[in-house]
Amino acid sequence: MDELLKKIKKSNLVIIAVLFAVYLFNVLFIGATNITAIDKRNREGNKFTGSFTCIECHKSIYESHTKTAHYLDSRPAKKEFIKGNFESGKNKFIYNKFMEVVLEQKENTFFQTAYINGSVTESQQFDIVIGSARKGQTYLYWNDHELFQLPVSYYTPLNSWCNSPGYSNKYINFNRIITPQCLECHTTYAAFDTNETNHLIYDKNQIIYGIDCERCHGPAADHVAYHQTNAGEKIGRYIISTKLMNRLQKLDACALCHTGFRKDIQPAFTFAVGDKLADFSTPMYSADSLDKLDVHGNQYGLLTASKCFKMSEMDCSTCHNVHVNEVKESELFSQKCIACHSQTSHASLNLPANKEVMLNNCIECHMPLLPSAKIVLDVANENKAIPDLVRTHRVGIYRSQTTAILKGLK
Repeated sequence: MDELLKKIKKSNLVIIAVLFAVYLFNVLFIGATNITAIDKRNREGNKFTGSFTCIECHKSIYESHTKTAHYLDSRPAKKEFIKGNFESGKNKFIYNKFMEVVLEQKENTFFQTAYINGSVTESQQFDIVIGSARKGQTYLYWNDHELFQLPVSYYTPLNSWCNSPGYSNKYINFNRIITPQCLECHTTYAAFDTNETNHLIYDKNQIIYGIDCERCHGPAADHVAYHQTNAGEKIGRYIISTKLMNRLQKLDACALCHTGFRKDIQPAFTFAVGDKLADFSTPMYSADSLDKLDVHGNQYGLLTASKCFKMSEMDCSTCHNVHVNEVKESELFSQKCIACHSQTSHASLNLPANKEVMLNNCIECHMPLLPSAKIVLDVANENKAIPDLVRTHRVGIYRSQTTAILKGLK
């Protein structure tokens, strides 16, 4: 009997030892993995905390910002974020009679599948959505830790699939590599490196989607920790404030992504708001070529070519509040114009009786939607290529657009 009790005690001790070992493994290894997944830091080691922590002190700003195109500019490829029709008969992009891409939904996962002569040649999963869908979306997929663009995108104005920008409309391709410069303008942060074969790779656990609070104000963990323990402090500590910046600093913050493609001097994601952008990258156009800039992707260059800009101290925030969704708020922008041009009479125009309609919409005449020469889309079920229409930021007089608007009003 004593021997039996000793064996039972010994067995229990073994079981306890095994359970303790499992516990230690969970704490030291699985726990460490979870910490890595949420412990996001920028290249300088400053820790992000997540923009949702801003709601405690900045509730109204946070809630309005989450409705902006900036905040919604990138997301994991979940059903609620992907636009476009996956119903049979509406889920194809046809290149020619031999080639097509079919947009497929399998439960909660989405795929782009290439067919050549009726046979599947490649199929890749939607992994990341780029674009708020205000104008459109494109999609990325993972190949291990490498990122590539899918061949078919979505065009909002026509509610239709189209060829992805940068891809040919003559043949199907899945090999367009996504560079850190792409993600620098479509995410808050992404950690990247090169592997042993010199291929660009990303850490999937170190991507912060959307252009959120910390993209412009910097990693906020220290800021949050300080103000949680110093609730009475009214001056923001350990945070970037645009209120303290000069004009060039404010302009550079926007120019990083709104001057088109740039040539890197420093790696992506090293520039922080408040830095001098010219120390990190340079625009791929010269100052004497501003008249020839395309309307797509270079709002900053076009603005600086405008007489309004040259004759004032305006910056992007003069007209834009990045914390608010201002899409289609033409009267709001008109008030910005009238603040400086209150004496404008439009005496040279033969205004219609309902001229108030026109005067409440300055931008349609002076910053009209113009076709982009760089972004031309082949849209499903359309017989011709369609240029992307972009609102120019070169403020000026556009006689043909004004004439068309006047005819419409009359």
